[in-house]
Amino acid sequence: MSQETQIEINVLASLSHISEVEWDRCACPEAKEGRPVDPFTTYRFLKALEDSNSIGPGTGWTPHYLQANLDDKTIGVAPLYGKTHSQGEYIFDHNFAQAYENSGGSYYPKLQLAVPHTPATGRRLLVDKDHAEIAQSALVKGAVQLAAENKLSSLHITFCTEAEADAGALMGLQPRKSQQFHWINDGYDSFDDFLANLSSRKRKNIRKERAQAQDFGGQIEVLTGDDIQPHHWDAFWTFYQDTGTRKWGTPYLTRQFFNEAQIHLRDDILLVLAKIEGSYVAGALNFIGRDALYGRYWGCIQDFPCLHFELCYYQAIEFAITEGLLRVEAGAQGAHKLARGYMPVVTHSLHWFGDPGFSDAVMRYLQAEREAVDEEIDVLTTYGPFKKVEIEEQQ
Repeated sequence: MSQETQIEINVLASLSHISEVEWDRCACPEAKEGRPVDPFTTYRFLKALEDSNSIGPGTGWTPHYLQANLDDKTIGVAPLYGKTHSQGEYIFDHNFAQAYENSGGSYYPKLQLAVPHTPATGRRLLVDKDHAEIAQSALVKGAVQLAAENKLSSLHITFCTEAEADAGALMGLQPRKSQQFHWINDGYDSFDDFLANLSSRKRKNIRKERAQAQDFGGQIEVLTGDDIQPHHWDAFWTFYQDTGTRKWGTPYLTRQFFNEAQIHLRDDILLVLAKIEGSYVAGALNFIGRDALYGRYWGCIQDFPCLHFELCYYQAIEFAITEGLLRVEAGAQGAHKLARGYMPVVTHSLHWFGDPGFSDAVMRYLQAEREAVDEEIDVLTTYGPFKKVEIEEQQ
């Protein structure tokens, strides 16, 4: 009997059913020596979502965490959720849902193996390095089996790594390509060093935007760790509500999430706030990984020229340079990021559909989509702000 056939898959309705040590041993073993590579798959982040009711009853995100055990040892875990809608995913399948419903099927509920409300690439199949291959395979098979046995339409593994996408394709899942904009640290010593690599016009434009933004009449505070205090979250909640209401109708995160963040996550967070005469008027929330800074949320209660660019993009670049981070991931969408040094990159996802005919149709669609994404990235790269010789070297 092979080791893989001996693996037991448990489905957990709450992270309370597994210890933080067991989960993080698979999710972020490197954290024993510093920051986790991916702050979003840590026990503390996912538990904050759960404990704050940002997922769970009434949210459309029902936890079904997977745990793979071999000889009573946890060798793999995965953040899996039952979904009754497609909100908070950022690799959208609304067209799949509409086509499936039009053909007479029920698209929801479905399974989503992802970090809720978080469009950031990272490992989704969190496996013990000594059992990586068999644990990864067992988690995928367990998720597919759960979907099939419950007659669900589909399984989606979103913002996985490229290596996971390749492995999943070999297991019969359908790979999908999407696009984001990331800033890449080319060993810069300072923000001016970064600007020196841009074309003259783009360099002047960024300096003009920064001057306009910093002339908003107040101060900018850059906070992390113990510098973040509860009153900062009171201010940021106001900003977050404004943005969430305009974009999604209802904010995804609850107010309690930010209380949980203050207690459990503040060392993972960079908060950039703008203040005038003692009152905060705008802010940007970032999460800090071992190699990357992840821009997540922005909001304001007053509009100031270019302040959004300063708080979200330029302050993030400065922090990444100072801390020696390799990149800044600026979240979903936004071609306007291109002119500010954030270049297009591929993101990956994997998909499984229970209906063979529908699966074949999606397969043809995704093949054409992958080609289109590659072409779009090639075109967008030529419009980047870097000097022409720099673009040619990057290609």
